[in-house]
This record gives sequence, C-alpha cells and structure tokens, in this order.
Amino acid sequence: MATIDGRPAQYGVSLKQLRDIMEHRGREGIAKINEYGGIHELCKKLYTSPNEGLSGSKADEEHRRETFGSNVIPPKPPKTFLTLVWEALQDVTLIILEVAALVSLGLSFYKPADEDAPLLQEEDEHHGWIEGLAILISVIVVVIVTAFNDYSKERQFRGLQNRIEGEHKFSVIRGGEVCQISVGDILVGDIAQIKYGDLLPADGCLIQSNDLKVDESSLTGESDHVKKGADSDPMVLSGTHVMEGSGKMVVTAVGVNSQAGIIFTLLGAAVDEQEAEIKKMKKEAKKASKQKSKSLTGDTDGRTPMKAVAANAPAAPRGGGDVIKSESDGNHVQQSSTTSAAETGHKKEKSVLQAKLTKLAIQIGYAGSTIAVLTVIILIIQFCVKTFVIDEKPWKNTYANNLVKHLIIGVTVLVVAVPEGLPLAVTLSLAYSVKKMMKDNNLVRHLDACETMGNATAICSDKTGTLTTNRMTVVQSYICEKLCKVLPTLNDIPQHVGNLITMGISVNSAYTSNIMPGQNAGDLPIQVGNKTECALLGFVQALGVKYQSIRDEIPEDRFTRVYTFNSVRKSMGTVIPRPNGGYRLYTKGASEIIMKKCSFIYGHEGTLEKFTRDMQERLIREVIEPMACDGLRTISVAYRDFVPGKAAINEVHIDGEPNWDDEENIMTNLTCLCVVGIEDPVRPEVPDAIRKCQRAGITVRMVTGDNINTARSIAGKCGILRPNDDFLILEGKEFNQRIRDSNGDIQQHLLDKVWPKLRVLARSSPTDKYTLVKGMIDSTVTDNREVVAVTGDGTNDGPALKKADVGFAMGIAGTDVAKEASDIILTDDNFSSIVKAVMWGRNVYDSIAKFLQFQLTVNVVAVIVAFIGACAVQDSPLKAVQMLWVNLIMDTLASLALATEVPTPDLLLRKPYGRTKPLISRTMMKNILGQALYQLVIIFGLLFVGDLILDIESGRGQDLNAGPTQHFTIIFNTFVMMTLFNEINARKIHGQRNVVEGLFTNPIFYTIWIFTMISQVLIIQYGKMAFSTKALSLDQWLWCVFFGIGTLVWGQLITSVPTRKLPKILSWGRGHPEEYTDAMNLGEERFDSIDSDKKPRAGQILWIRGLTRLQTQLRVIRAFRSNLEDLSERRSMHSLHSLRTPRTAASNAAVGHPLYNINLLSPNYSSNASKQQHPQSQSTQKPTSQQQQKQQHLSNATLSPLPADISYIDEDPQQQSQSQQQRNLRNGCPTTSTHTNSSASHSYSPAASGGGGFSDVVRNLQQLSEQHKNGQNETRI
Repeated sequence: MATIDGRPAQYGVSLKQLRDIMEHRGREGIAKINEYGGIHELCKKLYTSPNEGLSGSKADEEHRRETFGSNVIPPKPPKTFLTLVWEALQDVTLIILEVAALVSLGLSFYKPADEDAPLLQEEDEHHGWIEGLAILISVIVVVIVTAFNDYSKERQFRGLQNRIEGEHKFSVIRGGEVCQISVGDILVGDIAQIKYGDLLPADGCLIQSNDLKVDESSLTGESDHVKKGADSDPMVLSGTHVMEGSGKMVVTAVGVNSQAGIIFTLLGAAVDEQEAEIKKMKKEAKKASKQKSKSLTGDTDGRTPMKAVAANAPAAPRGGGDVIKSESDGNHVQQSSTTSAAETGHKKEKSVLQAKLTKLAIQIGYAGSTIAVLTVIILIIQFCVKTFVIDEKPWKNTYANNLVKHLIIGVTVLVVAVPEGLPLAVTLSLAYSVKKMMKDNNLVRHLDACETMGNATAICSDKTGTLTTNRMTVVQSYICEKLCKVLPTLNDIPQHVGNLITMGISVNSAYTSNIMPGQNAGDLPIQVGNKTECALLGFVQALGVKYQSIRDEIPEDRFTRVYTFNSVRKSMGTVIPRPNGGYRLYTKGASEIIMKKCSFIYGHEGTLEKFTRDMQERLIREVIEPMACDGLRTISVAYRDFVPGKAAINEVHIDGEPNWDDEENIMTNLTCLCVVGIEDPVRPEVPDAIRKCQRAGITVRMVTGDNINTARSIAGKCGILRPNDDFLILEGKEFNQRIRDSNGDIQQHLLDKVWPKLRVLARSSPTDKYTLVKGMIDSTVTDNREVVAVTGDGTNDGPALKKADVGFAMGIAGTDVAKEASDIILTDDNFSSIVKAVMWGRNVYDSIAKFLQFQLTVNVVAVIVAFIGACAVQDSPLKAVQMLWVNLIMDTLASLALATEVPTPDLLLRKPYGRTKPLISRTMMKNILGQALYQLVIIFGLLFVGDLILDIESGRGQDLNAGPTQHFTIIFNTFVMMTLFNEINARKIHGQRNVVEGLFTNPIFYTIWIFTMISQVLIIQYGKMAFSTKALSLDQWLWCVFFGIGTLVWGQLITSVPTRKLPKILSWGRGHPEEYTDAMNLGEERFDSIDSDKKPRAGQILWIRGLTRLQTQLRVIRAFRSNLEDLSERRSMHSLHSLRTPRTAASNAAVGHPLYNINLLSPNYSSNASKQQHPQSQSTQKPTSQQQQKQQHLSNATLSPLPADISYIDEDPQQQSQSQQQRNLRNGCPTTSTHTNSSASHSYSPAASGGGGFSDVVRNLQQLSEQHKNGQNETRI
C-alpha cells in the first residue's frame, strides 16, 4: 500500500464527502460529523491532530494539494498585448486618420487620364504616397505606445495584487507550533486558530470555540451574527468575518471547493454567459432602435437576460447540493442590482482631481473639435473659391486628393487639441507613486487615495500602535496595599496571592498570546498576539514564573466556560474546575469596571478584607488616576470560587453546576488580586512627524478609547497638544452632549462649534469616530472644506474608514475587516508613514499640474498656428505627421517625464489645497498664456517674415504637391525646440525662479528629454518627404535653438509679474467637486447605450473626439481601482457583498441583535431627560419613517453600544464599541474624573445581562436618568 510520509496515501474521507459535510448547518451539521465518528475521528481520517496539527513535511503538503486542491481561486487571465492594441485602435480620431491616410494613399496611386497634367508633376507624384504612409506609421506608433503603457500598468497592477495577497497571513498549528502562513498555503487538514476580526480564508469544522460569533452576510445575505460552537453549529465558512470570540477549526475545504469558491465558479460561468448575452442584446438593441416604437423594450430586454443568465447559472458541481444552489442563485439574482449599485456608487466616488481633469479634457475636446471643423471648412471653402471661382477650372478627379489632405489637417488639429495625455499622466503618476509608496510602508489599495492624501487637511489618528509602539510592558503594580513603581519579585508578594495572580493571568488570556525570545541574543522578546495580554504575561515572567508550564497543566479543552473580551464586558473571564471540586472564575479588564464588581480585596500581608465603596473610591483616586495621568493603561485582575462544600466568606456554595449564562450573577462579589499600570511608549519618530504635519497645515487629532488622563498625557508627549494653543479635550460622553440637540439628534451647527478646537477625543466609541469624521467632511465652516484622513485597526472602525476621504488601516494590528474598508494599508503601523503618504499625494497633484501647464501651452499654440495658418496661407505650417510627432512628445513622453518627479521635503512647507482649490492656478495660467504668447509671436514672425530675415525661399503659397521647404521646416523645428525648453520651465508651478533645480535627480526626465532632442535632429536632417522636412544648415539650427532657449529667459520675465494682480477668473477648476460629477457622468454614460433610455446621437460621439481616448485611459485608471477591488473581493471571497460589511452591522442594529439592543431603544426613550443624559445611545438622525430608518447612514446603528474604561485589547475599537453607554447605565452618572457618585452602586446592563424585557429596560433607563438628575456632578475638562 502506497504511503506518504509514513502514513497511508488514501485518506479516510474523500473530497466529495467533505464538500457534502460542509453543506449542512446547525444540528444537521453535527449529525453529519457524527456519521464520521465525530470531529476527532474526522481529524484522524485526514491524518491530522487537533493539538499538533499537520506534520509540515513537503511530501505531505504536496499530496494534500493534489488531492484536495490549493487555497487559491484562479484570477481572470490578463488582457493580452494584442487585445490592448485592438482597444487603442478603437479611438474615433485615430480611425478617421487611418481612413483618411488610406484614402490619401489610394489617391496618390490613382492616375486619371488627364492630358493637361504637366510632366513635372509626375516626378513629385512618386512621393505622393509617402505622407499617407507616414501618417499610418505615426498612428501605429501612437497605438503601440498606448497599448504598451496599458500593458505595463496591468503588469504592475498584478504585482500589487500579489503583494496584497501575500500580506494576508493566517495562524495555523503545524508540528505542534503556532505559525503564521500565507492564506494561499492553507491545506485541508490544517488546524487553524480563529479570533475576533479575522476574515476566514477556508471552510472548516470547529474543534473548540469560546463565544464565537460570525457574520455570514457575505454568503447568506443574513445580517445577524451567527453563534458558532462545536456542539451547536460547527461549520465555519470562507469569506465570513469573525465578529466575536475565538476558536480552533480543522480545515475541510479550500479554494474552489470552499463554499465561497463554489459561488465564484458559478459566478465566473454566469459572467461569461452574461457577456455573450450582452453582445447579443447589443445587436438586438440596434435592431430595436430602428423601430422607434420599441425604444423602451430595448431597455427592458437589456436587463432581463442578466437575471435569466444568473438564475440559470449551471448547478454546483456534484456534492454542492441545494443549499449552495439557493445561496448562489440568490446571489446571482441580486447581482444585477448589486453591480449596478456598485457602479453608480463608483461614479460618485471619483476623486476630486479626476473629476476636474475629466471636465477640463471634455471642455478642451469641445473647443478643439470646433476649431478642427472650422479649419477643414475654411480650407475647403478657400480651395473651392480659388480653384473653381477665381481660376474657373473644371472639376478633376485629382482634386479629391486635395480635399482629403484638408480633412487630414483638420483631424490632426483635433488630435493635437485633445489632451488625451491627461488621464495617461494621472495614471502614470499614480502608478509610479504607488510603486514608490510601497517602499515607504504604504500599500495603496485604491489609486486615487494617494492623490486625495495630498489635499488632506486633518488626520484623525488612533493612539495605540499608531502613535505608540504597541509594545506594552507593566511598569507599576498595586498588590496587597503596596504600590510599586518598579516590578516586585515573587518574594515581595504573599505566596497564596502570588500563585493566584500568576495562575489568573496565565490561564485567563488567549493561548494565542505569547512572548517569544528575540531572534538574536540581545534583541527584545517578540510579543505575539494581543499586546496587552503579552504585557501581563511579561509581568508573570518578571515574577520568575513560567506561564507556559501553567498553561500546559490546564490546556484549553479543560476550560468550563470562557467569557471573551468584547465591547460590552470590557473584561475577559475564564472558568476552570478546581482540583478538589467546584469551579474558579478568573477575570481581568478595565480597572473601573472590575472594581465595581469586587466585594473583597487582599490587604496588608495578604489578609482578606471587605472592599467597601469608600475603599474603591480611594483606590481610584490614589492609585488608578495617578497611573492614568502618567500615560499608563490600568488593568485589574480578580477571581471568585464556587465550592460544593462549606464556603468561605469570599466563596459561593453550589449544589450542581452554576448557570454560566447568568453572567450578571456569576461576575459579582469578586476578590480583587491586583491593579497593574501598563506603559505603551510613544514611538520616537512620532513627535517629529506630527510637527511636520502641523507645519504643512494638517491638524492631527487623537481619537482613542483610552482613559482621558492617559490620552492627555500621550497627546502632550506626541506634540498634538501645544502649550499656547486653544484646544479642547473631550470624553465621548461630553462630545455627544455638546453636538446633540434636546431631541438627541446630531446638529451640524453644534458640531461646527466643537471640531475646530477638538484635539483629543477620549473614551470614544467607533460611532463617535464616525460622527466626528462625517461632521468634519460635511462642514462648510472653512473656505477650502476639510479633507479628512482616518486611521483604524478594529472591525468597528470600518464605517469611519469608509466615510473618510482616505482610510488608513494598520497592516500589523489591523483586523481583516478594517483592511477591507481602507484605502491605504500602513504595513508598519507607523504614523510617520502617513506623513510620507501626504508627501507623495502632494507630489501626484503637482506632477499632474506640471503636465497640464506644459500640455496646455502646446495645445494653445499648435491649434492657433494650424487654424490661422490654414486661414492665412491656405496650408497649415505644421503638417499632419509633424503634429502627430508633437502630439507624441507632449502627450506620452512628457507625461512620463513630468509624472515621475520625486517628491521633495519642500512639499510639506505649504498649506494643503483642500477641496475647492482650482486645478489651474493663476500662476499656472500666467505661465501658460505668457509662454503661448511668446511662442505664437515667434512662429508667426517666422511664418510671415522669417524667409526675409533668414534669407531663404518662402514656403507660403506653395502648390499642394510641392516638396518640403526650409522655411516651414524651421517653423516646425523652432516650435519643437520651444516646446522642449518649455518642458524644463513646466517643472515648477509655484512661481519658483530656479527651474533646473533637482533636474538631475530625475533620470527618466532627462533621458526622455535627450531622446526627444536626438529624434528631432534625425527627423529634421533625414525626415525628408516622410516628415515634410528639408535638412537645415548649422546657422539655421542655431537660430532654432536660440528661440528655444528664449523660453527659459521669457519664463523668468513672466515669473516677475505679480500673480496677485491677476483677476481670479484666470484660474480654472475652482469650486466644490460636486460640480464636476456631471462631467464625469457625461464621459461615462454617453456610451452606455444599452443601460440608458436616451440613445446618444452618433454625431455627438464623433464630435467629442477625446472621449473614447479618454475613456480608454480612464478605463485603465478604473481597471487599477476595480482590479484592486476585485482583489479585495477575491481575498474576502465575497464578491457580491464586499460593500455589505458596514451595512450588515447597521442591519444588526435594525433587527435587534442582542449586542446592539440599546440602539434600538434610543428613539423610544420616553423621558427627554434620559435622551440628554444618554446622548451616546441616540441614533445620529431621528428616523421619520420606516424607510428612512432603513436608509439611515450606517453611522447610527453600526456601532452604537460604547466604551467603558481602560480598554484591555489594545484599544481595539470593536471592544471599545459599547462601553460608554454601558458605563453610563452601570454608573448611573456621566464619566467624571473623580468617580464620586453615590448612585454608582446601582448597576444594570441590559446588553450584558441579556435578561429583562423591553419595558424593564425602558423602566431602568428612566430610573437611571432620574438618578442622573439628582446626583450628577460633572467635571468638564
């Protein structure tokens, strides 16, 4: 029998059987697993061990991959180079040029029988075909360059995709060791550890779990969190998010065999069919449009097949029974609506810069088209009048050639007029920046985010991990009435208390949290898992105890019950059996919360004492607050015993097993063991980074769930609070009181009074963060409107990250959910990387402005020269091929050269542009018009008197078939020289005098410049008929170069003109981005002939020449972004619902999920007083109807339940989410610094207790609000 790695090669269960197991849910699932002998037997059949995992040998891994597949879903193949060439050829103007060139070629070989033709002309006719061919070749060059740019971008993009995929790691057990492996390497049989915030990468069955709740909306569309457990519902599926708890599962299906993979397979098939259908529909739509009566059915026909296709998608491969079919069908049917919603959403999400650029390009397109049409009309009329009226010649067939030439000139003017290089410049600049930003630890997921970042005026940052090192250590402790500023030893602590503390910390922390020795001898130990728990484990080690040996004695499967940390509890509890019968509960969490549940404490020499209300207040005043003021986070550890026999004063007598679900009663009368202060030092580079931001005009605000004293201390150290500034530091509760009216609704005018001075928001919930960000973005208090960047790491930060103009997720500490909602991932979690993102963002904006300044000068000059030349001398001084060359220089090459400038620190010395800054400033317009004036004067001077000055034969009034002249060659050459030297001028857009500064730091720029110069010399000297040029002498060359260098001198003169004196009307693109969205839609909807009722007029499509070209380029930009989104969707394996996560949470609130129930009560509070006292729990806007309530922004519901006190899980926002309100409910008072409210003993927490009906809760809330009125003493910070 064949063996692999010492075991049989035949597994005890087949791929089909595993897929069949994963089809079942709940009780059915357990029954199905039991058919195979239970979960442990299933592990044996897969040759894996629940505790040791896979062996990790290469042979075993390969065999598993061959048998069960690997964990990747094959991506769509990239477009081939030829496809991209074909797409570039679709451009309307290029098509017109090609047709005209072909006609010109044909006519040049057409010899009509014409006896009158002089013999001399025959000589020239030999060269007639050259121009047509040259135009064709030019078109081919343009097409290949465009296709190559697209191709390289797509390749770059795939690299970026792979990088993002590589970033996604997951914890599995191999060979008894926990290791992080890339998601693509997960195999069937792997034992994976899952925890809060994870996005599950494969299907599996739970072996063990603690309080596990999963959001399955991405697969089922149901927004409720599903409770999972080895004995209730053991099936966990890929693409779902872990919202709470932790657990261990054996992987049973990966890649295309997982539930998400099966849906993807169906989707792929459906999409292919859909594309085929759409093509068919387009043909039908064309037929239908001919019959006017059917204009509407064309539209409906267009939509129906999508659903039909989706509904008829092929059934799941065998083994994927009914469940999948119904799920996937559901998904498919929704697909048409989901995608269209996503697309419309996309149109609104265009970045400010892109919106302005598209509008500009379209306006230039209109102007260029008008001039081009006029040029053709004027040329043709002049020709006809001169030939047929003045000279009275009869029509000859050869004249057709003249008309085609005129058309070619017109089309060429259009080619030059339309700046199709604009979107190319944007894409190149963004692509270049994205690549470079990776080296600066910024992984950009949405391309336009890096440009938006340059305009940022405000950054709302987390504290833990972003401003601080996220390397936590215990530095103070309070044990048995002794406050130690240095760590005690085990001998300093009474033995029984010491044992309880070390046991309580070792057992009551996630077993995924560990302290590993550093890689080299002198290195600091590595903290793995939750950083706060690592600090506590480090404290145990410092006492001289090995926490691992305690864990080995009590493995996880011996736990009776685990109360995982969440935002309601603000604490974690673990119940273990006692050796001599009964149970022991260990708990740890935010000090203020644990203190309120304690009735006993170990006093001097370890004697047990009653813990009275006065002692609690004294402890808070004398121990906890001073620790917080030192910037420390305080955590308390406590325990409680349940004994079957005679109970001591701090124990509880039990007859059977207690009701562990009655958490309210289990977690009371605890015995306090110790309070520790944990330090998380400020990152050394942060104060400097914040100073840079402030100098650059960016306000940094800290939004944290930590204690207000801790927050103030850290903000002072970072430099967020500056001594002479006028600033506000608020807690979430007071922030809510200030921004809500008497009905508890958020008012923008109240928010506008708070946010400008606010610098620190402490004890804040994710809802507060969302409210603040939304309020700042919507505010119109400042002229330039705020552009807000936000950092976040927890699942609950999703909505704020999505709402912000730029969302930064933490690459190390961030949950998968946060990364999904973000635009940029900070791979090192460091605030100073954000400053680099600002620099790159500003650089992108400036690069594009530089390109615009250069491009528009060339456009204005080329178009005016061609137009006036056509009118004055019946011929354009710049020939078609020459204009195509100029177009290549200024579009493709210049966009490459100017878009790849490297950012300089000077970028951080100016204020941000904000939302309403004009795209073309007055300084730029001054440069554009000034340079255009110089160039036009020179060119028209040369055109009309150049032949006299330089003593050469005039090129004016030449016959159509005459050869090239030196006169027109000089004009062309001078124009190119001026353009080239003006490219150096264009490198500066803020009126700097030194235009060559930093020239040699950009090799791409000078390489392209030199290449263009050499090409120009070759074209002039050897271009002959093909480029309509005649070789020039050295003298003539020197004149051309002299005029070129003149642009640099002229540029200095222009710079001396004071910009402030110029009228504001000279700037373009001022105003709010909303004004530009119509322009975006104009560009995109013009061609959606199937999906729009109004069919575009063919004339319109041809008229806006640029649009298709623009579309090709914009498509690339969109591809960049959509590819990233496809990727993030593929990573999360929930293609159809990637935007649903925030919606899900909102609907949780709407359906009354237990975690969120306070939110539902808020609109129903019956007393106004309670509305004011508990503003936190109010919805953000009051729903006036059911419809509104559904649509109400996710801000309201997603997150409402709010922070309590010192968050122990690294301030993870999910965990902070519910506390403030809970604390208000428990304490019956606002959070004050002094904690001296007598009513604090009445504690009631509906969400935590899970008990009590609706009326009870309302009654309790009213009762508490009365206590508030009577006993409130409020301390304002």
